[in-house]
This record gives sequence, C-alpha cells and structure tokens, in this order.
Amino acid sequence: MRAGLTASRPGGRQQHGTNDLGKDTGKGSGPGRRGGYNGFSYADISDAIGIRKASIHHHFPTKAELAAVVVDRYTQQAQRGLKSLSQQVPAPAEQLQAYLGYWQGCILDAFQSFWVCAMLAGEMQMLPEDVASRVRAHFRNLAGWLTSILKAGTEQGKFQFNKLPEEEAQILMASVHGAMLSARALGDPNIFLVIVSPRIARLRAQNGQARPE
Repeated sequence: MRAGLTASRPGGRQQHGTNDLGKDTGKGSGPGRRGGYNGFSYADISDAIGIRKASIHHHFPTKAELAAVVVDRYTQQAQRGLKSLSQQVPAPAEQLQAYLGYWQGCILDAFQSFWVCAMLAGEMQMLPEDVASRVRAHFRNLAGWLTSILKAGTEQGKFQFNKLPEEEAQILMASVHGAMLSARALGDPNIFLVIVSPRIARLRAQNGQARPE
C-alpha cells in the first residue's frame, strides 16, 4: 500500500474518495479495534461506516492495503496528539501524567479505538510485512517521544533512573500497554493506574532533585 491516504492506482489514475474512505476506516471497526487483523472483515467496515463492500474493495483490493491505511491514519493521529501534548503541557512530568490520563480515558470509553497498533503488535508474525513495518514504525515513534520526555525530565532534575533513557522508555511503553491488556482482561479500568502509577512515581526524583552521580 502506498504511504498516505490518497493513493494512485496503476497507470496514475487517482482513486476517487480514497482520502475520505481512509478517514472513515480510521473511525470504524478497523483492524485491531476489537479482534486484531484476523478478527475484522470488509463486512465489519461496511457496517460501521455505511459504505458498500464493493466500494471498499474498489479502493482497497486487499485486506492488507486496508489495514495499512488504518495504521497510517492511527499513527498520524498519534503523532499529532503527542505534538499537541508537548506544546500544551511543557513540563515533562505533567506530560507523562497527561499521556497516562489519555489512555485511562480510552479504557473507560470502550468506543475509543486505542487497540489498533497494540492489538496488531500481538499478531506480528501473521501480519503482511507492509502492515507489520507500519506497526513497528508506530512503536518506534512512541518510544522516541517517551525518550525525549525522560531526557528532558532528567536534565531538569525531575526524573531519576538507573537505565538509559531509551531503555526506560521501552519499559514504560511496555508497562502502559501491559496495563491496558490487564485492565481489559479483568474488566477493571482501575487496574491501569494501579500498574502504571508506581512506575511514574519511581521515575520522579526525590524532592524534585536528581540523584547525585
């Protein structure tokens, strides 16, 4: 699948409506929202957004193409959200709290499609490479953002940890996604904060001061 939501078909002819359809599939029951890549069908998308299956097949002949568009849109939305968060909440510690608050809200709202890349990541061995590469890119982008927040917090004396910022970012990212899975499996949204809050508390420097070297 070509990058982006507006793609050209062989011969350079533009796919009419692909951009709008891509937006709609990002809001519907796309791959990952409920049952992962193997758990969705063209019929699911058709029912969710009110577009005939034939029209969806016309723009996205294969399921892999459709999934790639959904992941692209999800990643773009995530990047815009993280950028906006960094601009609106300048303090690193508060940025992490806002980030966790967003995910907690998604858990409380069962209609939020926060499972797209998290669910697809659990099916990496079964995903077409075109989709898998996009999922990996999403997690790299997220890890990069978390690393930048941790580095900034350390420089300001707000965080302290023994590992490299890149390693700590991976641990935090895994904790967040693991907490989401536990909350969903147990049917208890509060489990999320029970798991991730201590992780954030351990990152915070004592009295706002970094530990001496």
